[in-house]
Amino acid sequence: MLYLNVNDSIHIILALLILIGSIMALISAIGIIRFEDIYTRSHAATKSSTLAVLLTLTGVFIYFIVNDGYVSFRLLLGIMFLYLTSPVAGHLITRAAYNSGVDMKVSFSKGKHLNDLNIEKKK
Repeated sequence: MLYLNVNDSIHIILALLILIGSIMALISAIGIIRFEDIYTRSHAATKSSTLAVLLTLTGVFIYFIVNDGYVSFRLLLGIMFLYLTSPVAGHLITRAAYNSGVDMKVSFSKGKHLNDLNIEKKK
């Protein structure tokens, strides 16, 4: 029978956090390559990559606390800075694209295009 102490259990959980973060980063990179327009690419670049980096940095931060008893304020600042700036930057880039008239790729959509709704509303 395999017995794990608390330290080994924490290391397994941290390894899973970092692994999940790495998988999310891979999914984000594939999404950036595969998606067809700026709006969906921005979503892949901001949402999933932010989650990937946050999971990875959180795993590393907790690893330093458990293993070395060291609290890294640089990691904390990195986590906070990324958490605050990445979604806002993605929103601003998407909004700038929409305001400058970049069309959405809607061949997969069953509904109406957002610009069609705006034209009908103005009539």
